[in-house]
Amino acid sequence: MNKKSHDGKCPLCGGGKQLGTTTYTVDTGTGLIVVRNVKAEICTQCGEEWIDNATARELEKIVDEAREKRHQVEVVAM
Repeated sequence: MNKKSHDGKCPLCGGGKQLGTTTYTVDTGTGLIVVRNVKAEICTQCGEEWIDNATARELEKIVDEAREKRHQVEVVAM
């Protein structure tokens, strides 16, 4: 996605933010959970990423379900 966000500038470096996707990873200590294609706002200058609250809640559910499976590696696409 290449649309500019309405949230303005990056608070870390002052660069512009764009809507895009990222990969979210969690190391549980006994396994690794990878979620691909996560919607995020990304700074065009420093690359810092922000995930909105609704997406974060969805990620929490995915991580909880993956932990219950006890797989060493779990890869999910949103």
